[in-house]
Amino acid sequence: MEAAVSDQPREVESATVAVTPKTSKKSAKVAKKAAAKRVAAKPTLLAGGNPQIAKADGDAPVQAYITAMPGWKRDVGRRLDALIVRSVPGVRKAVKWNSPFYGVEDQGWFLNFHCFTKYVKVAFFRGTSLRPVPPGESKHKDVRYLDIHEDDHLDEAQMATWIRQAAALPGWVP
Repeated sequence: MEAAVSDQPREVESATVAVTPKTSKKSAKVAKKAAAKRVAAKPTLLAGGNPQIAKADGDAPVQAYITAMPGWKRDVGRRLDALIVRSVPGVRKAVKWNSPFYGVEDQGWFLNFHCFTKYVKVAFFRGTSLRPVPPGESKHKDVRYLDIHEDDHLDEAQMATWIRQAAALPGWVP
């Protein structure tokens, strides 16, 4: 009986030593393949059809978010992005918290947007300072929203005015 007890730890030790290198190499290969698939795969759509895009700075993740926006919302996203780029030369872009953010270097973020089931919500982080004030109220005292529904007419002139005003204000710094 003692022999069986003393043999057992040896088997476990040898099994652990023998299996660990193979498992590590295999796990590394599996992880590498999974990462490659995630890059190539379509992003997951979260509640309301909001794309799940990894947090990152730059235009590429914002374009990935817009491309992943479902249906008519994708066109809204493209129009908003183009309008922001035209209105604020050198605009800084990023995806944070599964939403595209727009800002001015060393000033902070002035705007983001997010997909919901029936609309795209544009948030102006210093919206109460804009004229006229965007219509949607927030629980945060400075924030104002504009909800864009499928059949809404987007007043691009008014939106461009709000974008330029928002970019000129001190932005939100998380």
